[in-house]
Amino acid sequence: MFNKVVTNQTKTMLLLMLVFTAVILCFSGLVYFSIVNFSHQRFYELLKIRAATIVQIEKSKEHIDISENGIMSTFNGEELPMEKDYVFAVPSDYNFQSISEEVKIPDSFFTTAVNSGEANYNDREFYYIGQSFKVGDQEYIAIASAKNHYVIYYLGFLKRTLITCMVMSIFFSMIFSFYLSRTLFKPISKITGKVKEISSENLHLRLESQPDNKELNDLVDTFNDMLNRIETSFETQNHLIGNVSHELRTPLTSIMGEADVALSINRSVEEYQETLGIILNEAEKLDKKIKALLMIAQTGFDGKIQKMDKVRMDQLLWDVIETLRRIDSRNNIYLDINMLPDNPKKLKVQGNEQLLHLAVANIINNGCKYSNFQQVKVSLGATDTDVFIVVKDNGIGIPQEEINKIYDPFFRASNTKNYEGYGIGLPLARNIIRMHNGELIVSSHENQGTTVQLRFPNFYSIQREEKLS
Repeated sequence: MFNKVVTNQTKTMLLLMLVFTAVILCFSGLVYFSIVNFSHQRFYELLKIRAATIVQIEKSKEHIDISENGIMSTFNGEELPMEKDYVFAVPSDYNFQSISEEVKIPDSFFTTAVNSGEANYNDREFYYIGQSFKVGDQEYIAIASAKNHYVIYYLGFLKRTLITCMVMSIFFSMIFSFYLSRTLFKPISKITGKVKEISSENLHLRLESQPDNKELNDLVDTFNDMLNRIETSFETQNHLIGNVSHELRTPLTSIMGEADVALSINRSVEEYQETLGIILNEAEKLDKKIKALLMIAQTGFDGKIQKMDKVRMDQLLWDVIETLRRIDSRNNIYLDINMLPDNPKKLKVQGNEQLLHLAVANIINNGCKYSNFQQVKVSLGATDTDVFIVVKDNGIGIPQEEINKIYDPFFRASNTKNYEGYGIGLPLARNIIRMHNGELIVSSHENQGTTVQLRFPNFYSIQREEKLS
């Protein structure tokens, strides 16, 4: 239930707070215990110096007085806070019970001092350090003790300061985590809001790239590419639905009309043959239109996976030109190779050879047909990243007010009535080119000719982009 209610932004904020808090606690603990350990060691060093001083003083005496309780001498120096220094004679039986009760130090302290030469002990308030020494045949223990005000007072202040800093740090980390999580998820929220605005009525909308955010930009590019496919598919379907009824109804109406007229009365053999010829001609038109519709539907940029391979565009163009000349000897095509690169690898693109052949052939064939078979110039060139094909004719051109409709299936410009065609070639070519991540640009003026520019990313630039991604 918690996972369903809490958003990823809240989870990120809580995770950041947890990380910051853990880091703050770790560093605060490290600082505190490092200072505590240093203060202990430093205080023991001071006591050690003090004990060594006592030993030297006692050794310099000619005679050490022994009291009844075994305490030979007591020092009350004020070099350290509440300092008390003692010197004890080590009992012959090594029984330190009475001395332990007197100074309130465990027996083990004295035993360690005798065996190891030095011992230390603290009861969290007073610190003790003892050193054993000999004067003649008698063994003694000198003890320096003092109260560690640093640990009691200054470390207490340090503890309160660290706790205050931790509380403030956690508070500011909460604010920072909230701000950071909000900043991180703001582009995603923006993208989500934009996506919600997109529907079948406004598929032209696109997501905007996010500055300095490669991961989100990859997502944006992928989504926009998907929108391109969907929009083109929708456009294709809408155009097909809008035009199919008219384009198919015309030959069907003609076929049914001719058949109805032929069957209404008895006619001669010649009249029946003429009627059947008209019906056959209209049926052939209907067949061509149906095939064209199927071809457009299959290349409607709907994400359908096609077999892709490396294709040399210069070889493809020679093959297209040869095919078009074989179909109609009047086709006058000149291939300009002045812009060919030194490295032929730059002419390779990743694509489906049959579909590319169909698209390029349709464009060049249109140039030949609508220029009344005048010379059509085809130029081929390449850069490090792209391959370019430019098809230029000096034909009838396209009226400016109609150029935005040239990609509509079955649309034919008003000045093409004397030319055979169905308005299929250019929409089909554009779909194929967009399937290959290419670009098609048409510029034309009526009675001044048409220039069609094709751009394809070359094979090696695609490979580089895939490696970088």
